[in-house]
Amino acid sequence: MVKLGRINHGGIMANYECNAACRHCLYACSPDRAEGYITEEAADKIGGLLVKGGCRSVHIGGGEPFLDFDGLMTLLATLKKHGIKVEYVETNACFAADEAQAASYLKQLLKVGADTLCISLDPFHAEYVPYALPLKLAEICRQNKFGYFLWQERFLHMLTGTAADRPHKRSDLEKSISPDYVYETARSYGLGYGGRALNIELEYGEPKPLSDILSTKPCKNLASTNHFHVDLYGNFIPPGCTGIEIPLEIALKGIDEAVYPVFNALYNGGPASLSELAKSKGFVPEEAYTSACAFCFFARKWLSENTDFPELNSAHYEASLSYYT
Repeated sequence: MVKLGRINHGGIMANYECNAACRHCLYACSPDRAEGYITEEAADKIGGLLVKGGCRSVHIGGGEPFLDFDGLMTLLATLKKHGIKVEYVETNACFAADEAQAASYLKQLLKVGADTLCISLDPFHAEYVPYALPLKLAEICRQNKFGYFLWQERFLHMLTGTAADRPHKRSDLEKSISPDYVYETARSYGLGYGGRALNIELEYGEPKPLSDILSTKPCKNLASTNHFHVDLYGNFIPPGCTGIEIPLEIALKGIDEAVYPVFNALYNGGPASLSELAKSKGFVPEEAYTSACAFCFFARKWLSENTDFPELNSAHYEASLSYYT
C-alpha cells in the first residue's frame, strides 16, 4: 500500500481543453481534448482533500483556465472558502486581445484572492498565440497593479526577429530563429519528455537497444507531492509522469497494489517490472527506444488500449502523439 506523504506544492488543472496544442505540453492539452471545466462540486471535494493532506496553496493551470472565466471564478472562490491560497493562475494570454475585458478579469480575480498571473512566453506557445499577447497582458497587469511573471521571459530574444502579431508555423520559426529551435528550446527548458514533449525526444534522440535502457530502479517519484497536479476529475497526477492518474482521495488513503498494478510495477520495480507486466498481457516491445521513459510511454499506451488498468487513460496517450509537425 503506497500512501502520499504530506502534500507540498501542486496545481489544479481546471480543464484539458486549450486553444493551443504546444509541442512541449506535458498534459497533451489541445482544442480537440474533451470539453469540460472543473465543477464547483469537484473543486469543493478537491479543496477539502488538499487541506486534509496538508496543502495550503496551489497554482491553477490547464489547458487554458481562461476559456471559462465564470468557471475559473467559481474554482477560485471555492478554494478561498477552504483557506487555500492561489499562488498564480497560468495563461497563454489568449484573452488579452480585448484590453477592457482583460482589465475587468483582473479586477474580478483580485476579489477572490488571486493576484498573480503566470503568462506563457516561448517559441512553442508562439506557434499558436501571437507573442504580442503575452507582452500586452503583462502591460495590462502593470497598469492595474496586478502581479505577473512571464514564463519564460528569457525566450523573448528568440522571438524578436519574428512578427509579433500572428502565430507562426514551425517552418517560419526555423527560418527566423534556428533550424533546430525545437531542440534548442526544449534543452533550454530542461524538459522532461513526457506527454506531447515525448515527440521531441523521438525526433532528436538516438534509439538504444531495449536491453540497455530497461532499469530496475524503482520510480518513487510517482508518489512525490512536489509539483504534482490534480485534474478537473479529482485525479492525482504524479509530477513528470503523465498518463498515470489515481483519484486523489485514494492516493491520500493508500494506493492498493492489486487495484493499480501498473503504478505498483513502476513504483517498486521501474521500467523493467512494467516490461514484464506488459509482456504478460501480450505487449511486444520494439527492439530499441530513445529512453526508458519512451519505452514506458508506449508500454502504457498499449496497455491503456488493450487492457483495463484503472490508472491508465488512453485519451492521454492518443493526444500526446497528436499535433507534432
